[in-house]
Amino acid sequence: MNALIIEDEEPAAGRLKKLLKEIDGTIRVLDVIVSIRSAVEWFEKNSMPDLVLLDIHLADGESFEIFQKVNVTAPVIFITAYDEFAIRAFKVNSIDYILKPIRKEDLETALKKFHTLHSGAEKSVSDFSRLLDTLKDSKPDYKKRFVIRYGDHIKTVDTKDVAYFYTEEKINFLKTNDDKAYPVDFNLDKLETMLDPLVFFRINRQFIISIHAIDQMFAFSKSRVKVKLKPPTGEDTIVSTERSAEFKDWLSGEN
Repeated sequence: MNALIIEDEEPAAGRLKKLLKEIDGTIRVLDVIVSIRSAVEWFEKNSMPDLVLLDIHLADGESFEIFQKVNVTAPVIFITAYDEFAIRAFKVNSIDYILKPIRKEDLETALKKFHTLHSGAEKSVSDFSRLLDTLKDSKPDYKKRFVIRYGDHIKTVDTKDVAYFYTEEKINFLKTNDDKAYPVDFNLDKLETMLDPLVFFRINRQFIISIHAIDQMFAFSKSRVKVKLKPPTGEDTIVSTERSAEFKDWLSGEN
């Protein structure tokens, strides 16, 4: 069986290859693709694999975009750290998925399901157009980008490129992943309603942080958590006492 892995995190891709070999030595990994663009190019130039293992979130966007650009007829097992709305759509459309961190038993179960559904003369074919319709109907329309005005300049910043939002001397800013700060027109109370709560969390009155901006965490007094962010900030970023329990649920994807 020929499998294609579409995953932009090298450790996760390496683990997938290792587990596939352990579970079934006959599985041949054709390639490891790291972006939507390169996946589309791969499908346009190569024969369809027997199975695709596809991470939902890639460096250049959500991997569902691939199905809008090429006709993927191979069965797909989706991989996600946690995406409430995607998982709901998978269940509605009977499409298989596994959660990160990838466990051998979960992958083994998914492969057994694949063999059951796709063996014999009549193979089951997933309707990805229906999946996309379900996702479109169920997912809230969170803020995708911010228009930044500073001096005579205007620019846009994609929300996925924001590490955190913060307040300093009663002015609200966003800090990008490449360590640039820009003023924003919304206060933190308003921003909380505009951002995907699976990605962003307000740790205290001064900071809303992205899950991707967390570098290290330390136990602090009164059951609080001290968070070291990337890029770094000059302020102590400590989860407030009243938000600590919810913060821990958010980290585990239960918020």
